[in-house]
Amino acid sequence: MTDTAKPKRQRRFARMPNTNSAPASQAVATTPEVEPSSGFAETALPKAPTKVSQIIALLQRPEGATLDEMIAATSWLPHTTRAALTGLRKKGHSIDKAKRNDVTCYRIVVDA
Repeated sequence: MTDTAKPKRQRRFARMPNTNSAPASQAVATTPEVEPSSGFAETALPKAPTKVSQIIALLQRPEGATLDEMIAATSWLPHTTRAALTGLRKKGHSIDKAKRNDVTCYRIVVDA
């Protein structure tokens, strides 16, 4: 009986270079040459305000903000909005809770 089976090809992993590619002299550059840009800061777009920064802006108002106002501004669920308030407390913001027309109102207190 003769052995006519093909030898197994060596396993290639994702981080190993492909050895079956064309020689370097025939290789075609697929990456375009990128010229370093000195105007990167000029073309950078300003960051959009985050939802947490929107909540902070609402809480810094003199009248503060109710839970419904914060939910409307961020389109979060109530439990997510309350968790954001807890996160702000953990970051060091002092949040005061008071009643306004039988609705709980939250406000950031600036320590003097």
